[in-house]
Amino acid sequence: MRRARDQGRGARGESLRRSSRVPRPSSLVVRPASPEDLDAVVALRLALLREHGTNPVYRRLRPDAPERARKLFASQLGSPQEVTYLAERDGEVIGILRCVESAGSPLLYPAQYGYVSSVYVAPAARRRGVLKALLAEAVRWCEQRGLPEIRLHSTSDGESANAAWSALGFEIVEHLRVKSI
Repeated sequence: MRRARDQGRGARGESLRRSSRVPRPSSLVVRPASPEDLDAVVALRLALLREHGTNPVYRRLRPDAPERARKLFASQLGSPQEVTYLAERDGEVIGILRCVESAGSPLLYPAQYGYVSSVYVAPAARRRGVLKALLAEAVRWCEQRGLPEIRLHSTSDGESANAAWSALGFEIVEHLRVKSI
């Protein structure tokens, strides 16, 4: 039996090599979205809003939001001041992140910064490095533009998202408050 093990076989003679029938973990691809990705962009960004449907800001989704979203997101995809990244696994889009070159206050530094928004990872794909990979691309984009800082807003009621942002090095520096009048 020792000889069988030396030739890539176990004690019972079975192969120790990976069978070609065993599925390998698929690789994650993060890429900039193009106008051809508009349907996926609309679907993911509306899923994000719906997921936060109890939030005082996001619960007010308009009935015609999909039509409005197509126009808005199409213009964003064509803007030279921003990029939308899509994460794919096995050809399926599972995550999105938008990053915009934003102007800071003329009284404060930095003059420009990257603003991350519309971040969403499909629930079945969470906790598998998708957010980290999307953010890494946004950081590279900001570095290429000489932007020294990235900012974002997150909902106060999104405990797991807030924990993820903290784990990725973001700190809370202000609170957004809303009062209906």
